[in-house]
Amino acid sequence: MIDILVAGGGPAGLAAAIRAATAGLEAVVVEPRPLPVDKACGEGIMPSGVAALRALGVTPAGSTLRGIRYVEGPRRAEAVFRGGPGLGVRRTALHAALHRRATELGVRVVTGRAAEVRQDDDSVTTAGLTARWLVAADGLHSPLRRSLGLERPRTSPRRYGLRRHYRIAPWTDFVEVHWSREGEAYVTPVGEELVGVAVLSRHRRSHEQHLTAFPALARTLRGLETGPVRGAGPLRRAVSAPGAGRVLLAGDAAGYVDALTGEGIALAVATASAAVDCLAAGRPEAYPARWKRLTRRHRLLTGALLAAAGHPATAGLIVPAAHRLPALFGAAVRALQ
Repeated sequence: MIDILVAGGGPAGLAAAIRAATAGLEAVVVEPRPLPVDKACGEGIMPSGVAALRALGVTPAGSTLRGIRYVEGPRRAEAVFRGGPGLGVRRTALHAALHRRATELGVRVVTGRAAEVRQDDDSVTTAGLTARWLVAADGLHSPLRRSLGLERPRTSPRRYGLRRHYRIAPWTDFVEVHWSREGEAYVTPVGEELVGVAVLSRHRRSHEQHLTAFPALARTLRGLETGPVRGAGPLRRAVSAPGAGRVLLAGDAAGYVDALTGEGIALAVATASAAVDCLAAGRPEAYPARWKRLTRRHRLLTGALLAAAGHPATAGLIVPAAHRLPALFGAAVRALQ
């Protein structure tokens, strides 16, 4: 019987499979899409995420990121990462690197779609495969999370994300977060002549329409578009528990606050690795507490920043406050890295 079946072949799913294989467990990944998979993503990996990938033997090529810079009109605030550099990586390049490592370790990736689960005291079955345990890493809109009854109703305003690439040499080695009352634009260097621009907002508009809220940035990028626009949302997802029975949720499937702080990949790898570690140790009951510890800081800080950005009275104060209080801004960035 398969030791660990993984539903979803994205970063969280492949990280779980790699972790399982290095622990001597048989891991099989079920993924409906051809690899590598592209999707809406800010494509910036925080230093903790770079370290977590390295621990799995995954070292994708990318652009070194020195820190984070907030921009609103003429105001700037920036903080340098203290725990080593981050990395700007095309989502497809990251996915390909994870897939190569999984293949090296003998992980099987099979085409299929996991939508429902049958489980008993000894096994779990989905997509026609049976295993001792299932790690559900099937993304933001996780069918398995819904089928297990673990999704909580959404109470916060909906937010959406769009990403597009622009053929231009990066003008900085910082991730730039451009702020407006309409939303945010995240500019990430991902190549010598390529930047990714992800926009986040409550409004369902085109990528081009979103950029009108950032006139200087829009002028810099005009006419340099390359590749398709990728979208995601609504972003916020809450769960009643990060697992049920012989199924553990990891990555975005286990709940998602927002892309605002750029920790998606770092948290995906961390929670996937933790889920497998708990299973390998024979202590699946330890995972909920471990998941809470790993995500607590992100949930609190991202939630607070999201609340401030969404309120008319405080939205325009974020960058000025970061500019006037650089030590506090630096501490917040270091807490998230």
